Amino acid sequence: MPDTHLTQTPYEPTLDERALARALSGSHLIGGKLVPARSGKTFAVVNPATGEEVARAAEGDEADVDAAVRNAAEAQKLWAKMPARKRGALVAQCSALIKTHVEEIARLIALETGKALRTESRVEANTVADVLEFFGGLGGEIKGESVPFAPNVLSVTVREPLGVVGAIIPWNVPLLLMTLKIAPALVAGNTVVVKSAEEAPLTVLRICELMNRVLPPGCFNMLSGFGPECGGPLVAHPEVKKVTFTGSVPVGRIVAKAAAEKLIPVTLELGGKSPMIIFADCDFEKTVAGALTSMRFTRQGQSCTAASRIYVERPIYDRFVAAMAERVDAMVMGDPLDEKTDIGTIISDDQMSRVKGFIAEGLATAGAIGRACSAMPKDPALAKGKFIQPHIFTNLPASSRLVTEEIFGPVTCIFPFDDAEAVLAAANDSEYGLAASVWTNNLKIGLEFAHRLEAGLVQINQNLVVQANLSYGGVKSSGLGKEASLESMLEHFTHKKTIMMNYA
Repeated sequence: MPDTHLTQTPYEPTLDERALARALSGSHLIGGKLVPARSGKTFAVVNPATGEEVARAAEGDEADVDAAVRNAAEAQKLWAKMPARKRGALVAQCSALIKTHVEEIARLIALETGKALRTESRVEANTVADVLEFFGGLGGEIKGESVPFAPNVLSVTVREPLGVVGAIIPWNVPLLLMTLKIAPALVAGNTVVVKSAEEAPLTVLRICELMNRVLPPGCFNMLSGFGPECGGPLVAHPEVKKVTFTGSVPVGRIVAKAAAEKLIPVTLELGGKSPMIIFADCDFEKTVAGALTSMRFTRQGQSCTAASRIYVERPIYDRFVAAMAERVDAMVMGDPLDEKTDIGTIISDDQMSRVKGFIAEGLATAGAIGRACSAMPKDPALAKGKFIQPHIFTNLPASSRLVTEEIFGPVTCIFPFDDAEAVLAAANDSEYGLAASVWTNNLKIGLEFAHRLEAGLVQINQNLVVQANLSYGGVKSSGLGKEASLESMLEHFTHKKTIMMNYA
């Protein structure tokens, strides 16, 4: 039978995403229950493909944060005492439940973010289950060591949870990035309070609700709201013992400063300006296809790892630029819930204005060429949608803001190169260091560049999105710490305690 505190929303999977959005309206999830904001305030959740309001989200503030954190702190006392493998089994059980709701989740994420169902949203929904399943199997790895010290002293280390984890997530891949935080935190014995992005709170709430059918009340709590009013109090709350944040560099610095005041650990993933280096000896067709994936055009370029700087060896430069423009032109932009759609929308008016500003600046740059690709949707129902044509720029100066700043939109800049050392220097000439890729059939060059590129993740002849079991995180302004791996669970969600016993 359904849990009595979850009957507000459909218990079985539903494919009516608008009805589900309405059912989730106006709620946080605290202590296993869907509850309104203490203030009663809500804010609009808008479908970016049509401009329609599809739901209202609870507008959290300091009072909601305090309720959620205190609930999580109380729940953590018992959760931490549960054997780690049992905690992992419950997280794996959450994965099994979410697998039965994948299509529902995919349709809801497409509705609130504008990400195309076939190319993006369904992929992300499946990834949530995969990440939960992966970390669910790692409970037995939370172990310490025996340390040789003296013949009459038993010295061992053990790993213990930190307490309550505050997790703040962005809107571009909210489910994946949330799961990369909550899964290792929970298995390690922590409880979690998630603050969703204000642009995309609904599917995060649905995932939290589903998982609360399995987890003990209070282990996983979710709040929606705005940064200063909800995110700030979460970071500052005295019962929060760890913060994990994905977002912009400026906000990441604010989070880091607030965490430093409390002397608590913080994990930060803060974006990138990822270079893609293509040598003339590459498999050309594979590389062009890889560039489309690398640039995350199906996500409208709203990705931290998007290949927004592409360097192509001169003998194949013109051919590559033409092939890229042709392939992007062939992509279908339209209703995110239509199976024929390749490219959906930008998330919000603010982001749309930002991206259009970069494009206008590029087009106004002397000598630069900006190619607008793909066709705007013709459906009148989408006339108010936040659609932007992907742009491919060439002939930009290296000093252009389009080359140096993270745009977070469907804009890439392509440059020719003649000298390997010069292109390596250009690729590393960035404040960011999240990801990079090298495309060549020369193994020696590929591995040499992989070692010398200043990035936390370097791929050769591929550019996959984040995957469970592969350590993910950046250097320089791209952040601190790692996600997606056993390392992230052990090093970022536990602390190591030394225990010594003298038996002489």
